[in-house]
This record gives sequence, structure tokens and C-alpha cells, in this order.
Amino acid sequence: MSSAYLLVSHGSRDRRPEIAMQQLAKLVHNKLSENHNPSNSEHLVGIAALEMNPQPLHEQIQQFANSAFGDGGLRLPTLSQNENRLKIVPLFLLPGVHVMTDIPAEVALAQQAAGQDIIIEVQPYLGSHPNLEKLLAKQTAAIKTEAWILLAHGSRRPGSQETVEAMAASLGAVTAYWANPPSLESRVKELVDAGYKEIAILPYFLFAGGITDAIAASIEELKLQFSAVNFQLAQPLGASAELAELIWNLTDR
Repeated sequence: MSSAYLLVSHGSRDRRPEIAMQQLAKLVHNKLSENHNPSNSEHLVGIAALEMNPQPLHEQIQQFANSAFGDGGLRLPTLSQNENRLKIVPLFLLPGVHVMTDIPAEVALAQQAAGQDIIIEVQPYLGSHPNLEKLLAKQTAAIKTEAWILLAHGSRRPGSQETVEAMAASLGAVTAYWANPPSLESRVKELVDAGYKEIAILPYFLFAGGITDAIAASIEELKLQFSAVNFQLAQPLGASAELAELIWNLTDR
């Protein structure tokens, strides 16, 4: 069996997330090569974006499948139908509309176009990995503070934020959302009213980009509003060998 892997992110007009995705794809490729039989060590790992891309996702999937399993790709002449698998890994942290509706719909279109020669499988989304908490815990352990706010994007899909609430509880943090209530400012006010003078914010985002820049600017405003409080801002997850390990675990399930 030949397998290829496509890491799907939200997409951004900012170039930094795409660069980080390329770095992460290389790290995932290395991890796949380390953990598979050397006789089957060729693993093609690509990236795609759900939004902010000239092509819709299903066309990106088709193009990647053609490069992976077409002439010059991974497919061998002796393989029969259904032995070529393309694994789609949604690099999303919440089970929102993109994960639960948009990506499956795009994959269905790509599968229809591919026919029976290639099986396209959607893997569990990144935020479902139980060890993701350990990566966040490493970041919180590196900063000394009195209170933590786990700041996620948020989702309009009912129930999708339950995973963030559970993550925050395990980290000893409170939650705030960039696109939904409670907002960062309202959470800060609650903590200040409770007497906290040291507050750190952990952005629950994959990579630095436009939103993390806006978060940093918002914190600068909060510093002016609450001059007696010491604010600290942690970094988003970023492309790392540890994150690549989690992604490999998702593809190996």
C-alpha cells in the first residue's frame, strides 16, 4: 500500500503560517520516515488551505493526489485498486464548522473525481489529540504568573468550544475567545477584580500571523488600561518536532 499525507490548515493572507506549514510538513515527513519500514520509506507530505487559496480545497486535493499517485509518484504498477491512500489531516484545534462540515464536503468532491483508484481518508483533527495538552503545559511551565488565560479563536458551531474549556481546566486556566464571548478584555477585568496582578495569555493558535499580532496589540492596550498588572504573552504552538509527532500519531491510528 502507498500512502500520501496532506496537511490542511485554515489558510491566511499572511505569509508566516504558510512558511510554518511548509516547515511542519518537512518535520512530519521526517517522522514518518523514522517510524515506518525502511523498504517503504517514501512518504509524500503536502500542505493545503481551506481558505485564502486560489483553488478550492477539493481541487488542491486532486492536484496533490495526481502528483502523489500519478506517473512519477508513489504508485507502483503492481498495485491494485484501492491500495493507494491519501490521508487528509485537518490542522484545526476546534471541532468547528470547518472540521465537521466544510472539509468532509470538499473531500467528498475530491473522492468523487478520483474514483476508486485512490482512497481519500480524513484523519482526526489535531485538537482531538490527547497529548496536545502536554505541548501547552510546557509553555505555561516556562512562564511564572498568578493566572492564565487560554485564548482560542472560537467557533459558531454549538458545543465546539467544550474541548477548549476542558483544555483550560486541565491547565489551570480560564478561557477567552477572539471571535466569541467571553472576550479577552472581559476575562482580564474579571481576574483584576479578583485581585490578580500577574496575568499571562496563552494563544491557542497554531502559528504566528495576523490574529496573534492583533492579540499582542490588544494586550498593549490592556497594559494601559490596567497599569498595575503585569501581562505576559506566550507563543502559539509553532512548527516543532513535538507537533510533528502528534500529527504522525493521528495518521497512524
